[in-house]
Amino acid sequence: MKKIYLLILIFLKDRFNLSHEQEDHFETIKSIEKAIDFRGINVWTLIFAIFIASVGLNVNSTAVIIGAMLISPLMGPIMGLGLSVGIYDFALLKRSLKNFTIAVVISILTSAIYFTLSPLEEAQSELLARTTPSIYDVLIALFGGLAGIVAGASKEKGNTIPGVAIATALMPPLCTAGYGIATGNLWFFLGAFYLFFINTVMISLSAFLIVRFLKFPLKSTSGDIYSKRIKKYILIIVTITVLPSIYLGYQIIQQSIFKSNATIFLIQEMSFNETPIINKNFIHSYTDSNAIEVVLAGKPIEEEKYTELKSKLQKYSLYKTKLILKQGSENIAQVDMGQLKSGIIEEIYKKNEVALQDKEMKIKVLENEIISLRGKQIPIKNISKEINALNSDIKIFSAYRTASFNITTNKMDSILIVYMQTKNKIERKDVTMLENWLKKRLEYENIKMIVE
Repeated sequence: MKKIYLLILIFLKDRFNLSHEQEDHFETIKSIEKAIDFRGINVWTLIFAIFIASVGLNVNSTAVIIGAMLISPLMGPIMGLGLSVGIYDFALLKRSLKNFTIAVVISILTSAIYFTLSPLEEAQSELLARTTPSIYDVLIALFGGLAGIVAGASKEKGNTIPGVAIATALMPPLCTAGYGIATGNLWFFLGAFYLFFINTVMISLSAFLIVRFLKFPLKSTSGDIYSKRIKKYILIIVTITVLPSIYLGYQIIQQSIFKSNATIFLIQEMSFNETPIINKNFIHSYTDSNAIEVVLAGKPIEEEKYTELKSKLQKYSLYKTKLILKQGSENIAQVDMGQLKSGIIEEIYKKNEVALQDKEMKIKVLENEIISLRGKQIPIKNISKEINALNSDIKIFSAYRTASFNITTNKMDSILIVYMQTKNKIERKDVTMLENWLKKRLEYENIKMIVE
């Protein structure tokens, strides 16, 4: 048992050992240091990348945003922060902080200028997605940063760093913060900048952890003096960063559950033929009660039915939820026509999609049935010649498959009906012989013989 344990241990150590492909520590430090400074080409690359990302956010194009993240040089000073703290190089820390600040200011100003000049003012989904960070963003940034620094410390860097840049998404939050400044929306600015702060802290923490784990040489000889103080500061910063994200993550989950339950409630309890729903709005509140607003057309719902619907809310775990029904021409007139059109188109699309999927499924079943039947087709001409060779009295041969239902056992089955017309009457033993031959020839057991 001990031997097996040692073999497993040796195997795992060999598989997870980083030293085989590890770059020289000084080469890795030099490589990260080179990417820290923001001047010349790096500054212009950042400005162009910010413009590209801002356009992508403005027109809601994911592909354009990804392209901007691939050419962004923002990762350099962030990795430099983690590295400098990990090796106690405080001169490098100051340099990283300085360049990091320059990069952030340039990014926010550039995006703010673009969104001030852009005629498209409406916040698209790509912009909105950067305003509500959660604990999941913390995890993405942490694991992305770990992947980045491990790849950076290896001999073959590969394409991990661009992948980390896309996964952690450093640029879109900064562009969204610029949008918040341009439109005067403080919540957009704070939410987006908090997301960027999460990414920065977690990537720096990842770099710090891997640098210490791989035992990079310390720059300062007074490492032991600063060790406890640095760890304390890291703990405080990480705690301040993570705690709000846990709360926001919880709220996002609660909101998702509420919307899901509300949708099920409307489908199950409010599908009326004479009173169609023309618009709905789910209002989730972090502090107060939630609400389901429904605009109805057609025959008005009576007060008794309305009370019954409200009593059923708890059945769908919709506690502390108000059901607000808006009926009549006045309420319908107040509906945003753009939103109404969008809702109707979405509903039509969903129904068409379901209908198409149903048709596609039926077509597939029929195709499989045709293929199956083709495989089971009886070669009547060939069988007729062969059976005539066995018994020359047979002048007509016919065979076809059909369904049979056993009333006693209540089971459905298939049966092969064989009809033969003979010149002269043939004996029962000859019929049995032909039946057995057909069973082997056609590989089918359930055969019914009719001979005339």
